[in-house]
Amino acid sequence: MSLDVMTREGMPLPANVPARRLIVDAHQWTAVAQQLHEAGAYLLALWGTDERDRSGLFRVFAAFLASDHVVVLQHAMAGDRPVYPSLGRWYPVAIRLQRAIYDLLGLESDDGDTRPWLRHSGWPEDRFPLRKDVSAAATYPNRPRPYPFVPVNGEGVHEIPVGPIHAGTIEPGHFRFSVVGEKVLRLEERLGYTHKGVAKRFEALSLLDGHRLAARVSGDSAVAFSWAYCAAVEAITGTTVSPRTAYLRALALERERIANHLGDLGALGNDAGLAFGLMQFSALKERLLRLNQDVFNQRYLMDYVIPGGVQSDVGPRLIRLLLDEAADIERDVVALRAIYDEHTGLQDRFKDAGQLTPSIAKAQGALGLVARASGIERDLRVSMPWAPYDDLRPAWVLRVEGDVAARVQVRFDEVMESLRLSRLLLEKLPRGSVSTAILAVKAERIGLGVIEGWRGPVMVALEAEESFAIRRCHVHDPSWQNWPLIEHAIIGNIVPDFPLINKSFNLSYSGHDG
Repeated sequence: MSLDVMTREGMPLPANVPARRLIVDAHQWTAVAQQLHEAGAYLLALWGTDERDRSGLFRVFAAFLASDHVVVLQHAMAGDRPVYPSLGRWYPVAIRLQRAIYDLLGLESDDGDTRPWLRHSGWPEDRFPLRKDVSAAATYPNRPRPYPFVPVNGEGVHEIPVGPIHAGTIEPGHFRFSVVGEKVLRLEERLGYTHKGVAKRFEALSLLDGHRLAARVSGDSAVAFSWAYCAAVEAITGTTVSPRTAYLRALALERERIANHLGDLGALGNDAGLAFGLMQFSALKERLLRLNQDVFNQRYLMDYVIPGGVQSDVGPRLIRLLLDEAADIERDVVALRAIYDEHTGLQDRFKDAGQLTPSIAKAQGALGLVARASGIERDLRVSMPWAPYDDLRPAWVLRVEGDVAARVQVRFDEVMESLRLSRLLLEKLPRGSVSTAILAVKAERIGLGVIEGWRGPVMVALEAEESFAIRRCHVHDPSWQNWPLIEHAIIGNIVPDFPLINKSFNLSYSGHDG
């Protein structure tokens, strides 16, 4: 892909996928983003940094996923309250990301939208916690203010507020429904309640310890986040992991995908009135987690992927157990899928509910599973494979209907594909070490780790000092892109179908809020 606007190439952007960095001014920031949009690229992440202690400047970054590589724009700004051009005209999700940047750094986009997104009165409006001169230990009195939800007016229109506290063990989020009769006219989300200062916490950690925090950004994506972090570490230290390490990381990633899909398939059956499905799929997921404990010494693989390697190896006996389990899960999933497909009541709830058309999904920048259920080919394991996926050649899993039924079918298909990939990984597992020493940080580099997790691409952008101190670590969950899509999918549905539609997306609150 060629870019017509003249830009200055930054230093090479080390990453586990092909990547380039462009240093741009304000005009180029807008022009290049527009060209990328017209070429079919979609926004992956948007973040800022405070560099005043070094250069006297702030920086904003935007990462885009093009067809075969990642493009990162870098724009520097002077002043205490600088303004940069908004990307919301071409990338709607940028609006929420820009609001988050303002909350954290005080960098304002020129669309003027500074409504709080992450702040929730946790700190004053004139304090920005990611600035270098703000202490992580600072506390402030909480003085909550009303949030300016957009009202919907008209005869018979009324509002239904749901949350942020819900009747169940789920994380907080506020959903404001505007309804006529039983039909939803509009939904507006309010998130950010689980913001926990992850970026500031990274700055207090060593480069070789940060993977533990990364794995806990969103616990159901521990492998994806820790691998993305470690890929960024390995990029800025010039470290090449062994083929055996790459295979074992991919095995852990596919098991994470299988576990989450099994849990979701049971929950979706339960939300549609089939408690039998919840019981059966919960039992399958529990079987997988128990074998995780036996093989990897953890049910959820929070600390398995480490810089330069993995925590432990697997021998012939464990490989046999994993292969036998894959065969058992495949047999049971095939049987349960037949029950789901033939259950009239279940299919009546699934079909046409929460439909996200391919045109809206594409225009709004859908990622991962949500995109693939609406016919959009977005899976970095296939389109931009890193080791060992470049050897495995995963298959596309796509549906075009974009409704709950399609998202259920994508989950079934992905379970089967991940089981196939797991068998390949175990059967072709190379010999060799599972640990490579991290020797030195290459100064003034930004390391990028991009891993296709079960929800979509997880990204980590990392900068570090030669002393191995983390200077800045930005983590991005694909839920940022997909949360706004629920607001489209719910239109025309009834409020009681929201739990089912919401579960069919199953987005992360914790990963989104950071």
